[in-house]
Amino acid sequence: MNIIFNIKTPAEKEAKELASRFGVSNHGLRNLRKVYWNLPEPALYEEIIFRSEGKIAYKGPIIVHTGKHTGRAANDKFIVREPSSEEHVWWGEYNRPLPPEQFSKLYARVQAYLQQRDIFVQDCYVGAHPESRLPIRIITEYAWHSLFARNMFLPIQSLEEYKNHVPEFTIISAPNLNSLPEIDATHSTTFIVLNFAQKVGIIGGTSYGGEIKKSIFTVMNYLLPLQGILSMHCSANVGKDGDVALFFGLSGTGKTSLSADPKRRLIGDDEHGWNDDGVFNFENGCYAKVIRLSPEHEPQIYAATRRFGAIIENVVFDPVTRKIDYDDDYITENTRASYPLEFIENVVPEKMAGHPKFIIFLTCDANGVMPPVARLNPAQAMYQFISGYTSKLSGTEIGLGLEPEATFSTCFGAPFMVHHPIVYAKLLEQKMKKHNVQCWLVNTGWTGGPFGVGKRISIGHTRRILDAIFSGELQKVKFRKDPIFGFEVPTQCEGVPASLLNPEESWPDRQAYWNKYRELATLFIENFKKFKSQCPPEVIEAGPKL
Repeated sequence: MNIIFNIKTPAEKEAKELASRFGVSNHGLRNLRKVYWNLPEPALYEEIIFRSEGKIAYKGPIIVHTGKHTGRAANDKFIVREPSSEEHVWWGEYNRPLPPEQFSKLYARVQAYLQQRDIFVQDCYVGAHPESRLPIRIITEYAWHSLFARNMFLPIQSLEEYKNHVPEFTIISAPNLNSLPEIDATHSTTFIVLNFAQKVGIIGGTSYGGEIKKSIFTVMNYLLPLQGILSMHCSANVGKDGDVALFFGLSGTGKTSLSADPKRRLIGDDEHGWNDDGVFNFENGCYAKVIRLSPEHEPQIYAATRRFGAIIENVVFDPVTRKIDYDDDYITENTRASYPLEFIENVVPEKMAGHPKFIIFLTCDANGVMPPVARLNPAQAMYQFISGYTSKLSGTEIGLGLEPEATFSTCFGAPFMVHHPIVYAKLLEQKMKKHNVQCWLVNTGWTGGPFGVGKRISIGHTRRILDAIFSGELQKVKFRKDPIFGFEVPTQCEGVPASLLNPEESWPDRQAYWNKYRELATLFIENFKKFKSQCPPEVIEAGPKL
């Protein structure tokens, strides 16, 4: 917001109280109207309302609309191609190169745009493990983005720490600045550009909060594997006996919902590292998908969204009562809530735990043919990890239609992986073998037919399956070998219908089921061809057979 008449804002007097000695001039930002340093939640609320960036909803969360972008602009993400990092980057569909000279011009435009404007700074960390954390800085045009950063990243604990904070990576977000594709070599007027040499990222043309979060995740996915640490797009929780479980999966597969289990303590819902000491969360908060959120099925997440400090994106609400209608997808299917992890009751405060005992690969199969659970041997686990099959759900990315779209996202997070997939796969293989980890494939998609014909597997049945995995119950039942994928499928699980465990029985036309299953297997085989040259024979053999 450009304060044309120099009107005093609610937090203007306190703007410099928590300022770092490492000022924003180090990022080339000068001639600013006012810099608001590390404002806490109450002050940010006042600034958000003063600037008309959002509304206060019933029970206290902030409601914001992100404009034309209600999901990630995956086609608008670039990495600067420069000598220090180019040999490590997996250039292609997700890591598009931008020449250094183009970045310099675009960065200069960001710096010029912010002159005589207010900016908000949050100094924080990413990575809960003290030896693996990264000091970062988030500079934003919007006050609500500053609150988002405060929710999502790890806070600084003292005034002295604020004063001495020197970021090792900085994100600058200017949503109202559009790029010029014909000049800037961007795909559209939106841009998300990371420069590993200069340790800075710039975002423009979009106010979707997830771009800030995932830009930092991409940075960690670049830095940590160079240190032998596995970075993972997964949620994590731990049982009372210290048994850690990882849940890999893309948005919409259930990572957040399934890891928020009242019987287990939550480590984190989306981004983690795995070093020699165990698993650690990258973040301080959760960024949960809340479409059709209900207190019956997801009580912890529902309660977290009804608190002061939470941010709810793109939901429909009653302007008088300010009550939110989580069932209404008029704006987008990809409605989101950002809130601190501490809003979930049974969390691990340290955001760290030991080495995993269980790995769960979550897939949302819109074809309706995959079993709800299958046990994987190590080679099959690597095949599924490299494949990363799921169905993208509408709204999570720009350009998706109403129907789910089958996709293969290697490492269950290809848009955020900087190195070649085999780098992450080898790290995962080493750690699984060293710590004797059980691996299971869990389908949270459709049964009884494809999307539009069958119905989605209930979260209650999925939770029952997970309980049986964690208790050891599922290891004791009989298994059948899947005739196409070769993995082992349990024939029974207390509380789960037998027809669900064998999806063929839930289809009215069994021949149609097998035709659809073979179609899916063909997609797997075609997709894996681009990885075969770097995979060992046993992993290649672990794929489907027609």
